[in-house]
Amino acid sequence: MVVVAIMALILAAGIPSLYGFFHKSGLRKTMSDILETCQSARAKAILSGTTATLVINGREGTVEVEGGAPGGGYGSWAHSAKIEGAKLEALKVSNSHNDLSQVDNVHVHFYPDGTCDEMIMVLTTDQNQLRGISLECTTGIASALTQAQVEGLVH
Repeated sequence: MVVVAIMALILAAGIPSLYGFFHKSGLRKTMSDILETCQSARAKAILSGTTATLVINGREGTVEVEGGAPGGGYGSWAHSAKIEGAKLEALKVSNSHNDLSQVDNVHVHFYPDGTCDEMIMVLTTDQNQLRGISLECTTGIASALTQAQVEGLVH
């Protein structure tokens, strides 16, 4: 009985962590949604054999696959994301020297061979946390950047 009681206490202590892991919110959800949207654009380009376009609207805080189906994407990937819990601080596409974060409809292209335009997106929260997303142009794969990685890019 003592062992069962100890196991119950350990399980009860872990429930909040498990809940947070499975129920994303704020910046975590935004990062995950944008990464999935990038994956959807890459998959659309490869599977359809045509160029797919990721449209980023800095003013509205939206990221979506142009022509994406409203009901979902390839597999379980999303066709759109909303930037919530953060704001778009900076956006650079294909080594552009201009800050594109306040420009309407910035286009990032994904090609049928799995490549894409190079992109770095920086998000910031009210608590001055920085996170980023980068697209590797030769593979078209999106990856999340930590605060330290983003600060290294900025400085």
